[in-house]
Amino acid sequence: MSTFTQEWQDWKARRETDLAEPHGWLALVSLDWLTDSPREYPGIPGRWWQDAEAAYVDPAGASLVHDGEPITEVRRFELVNSGAGTRVLAGDVEIEVARRSGYLIRVHDPKAEVLREFRGVPAYEPSPSWVLSGRFEAFAEPQPTTVGAVVEGLSHVYTAPGLVHFSHGGAAHTLTAFNGKDGGLSILFTDGTSGVTTYAANRSLPVGAPAADGSVTLDFNRAVNLPCAFTDFATCPLPPAGNHLPFAVEAGEKIPYERG
Repeated sequence: MSTFTQEWQDWKARRETDLAEPHGWLALVSLDWLTDSPREYPGIPGRWWQDAEAAYVDPAGASLVHDGEPITEVRRFELVNSGAGTRVLAGDVEIEVARRSGYLIRVHDPKAEVLREFRGVPAYEPSPSWVLSGRFEAFAEPQPTTVGAVVEGLSHVYTAPGLVHFSHGGAAHTLTAFNGKDGGLSILFTDGTSGVTTYAANRSLPVGAPAADGSVTLDFNRAVNLPCAFTDFATCPLPPAGNHLPFAVEAGEKIPYERG
């Protein structure tokens, strides 16, 4: 086995281990949008509501924990829109609070059926031919970019630091990039396989931090599904306008077995 293939298989194993975390995306079993009236939600302890700025929970006698401390009175959560959520523990489940225009709560249950039956993610066989060289072109100022979501009527706003240019099949292509991990980039895209062999709405390509001259490596073998490919309880963003590639990227993750 080549080093290239071994490294890809190691990456895939880590990816699937992360997906199978007991309180990860595959553990989602519900999603509820909060209103301005305190109320209970089926199977979720406490009373929950929101206003224009924050979400709130009244434990109402239930045993809830946040940041390692029991919640004994009304707790307020003010979060960044489209940003990270926070978790409230209730027994062996975690209640995620997140802001997606309005506030939502969703339950991560380690006994979830999707998690229990997870058997990995189907993917194309890795090929060095899908490792492409590109160039990052930074905007003068990072641009807030509004995109749609897999949930109708919802939108997300992300910061786009610039564009990535690359060539494939003798043609030039340009994709809008968002900020990624560790100084890198994240590119949401669709292509000729979308809705055929890969998830229709989107895939995500992580890209390492650009070199000093702007050069980047696009390894489409590591294009991954977003949580919405696995569960109906995710609110994933759609790619920004123009991020459709007019050819089939036969690399990376395919439609999950759960959606087959």
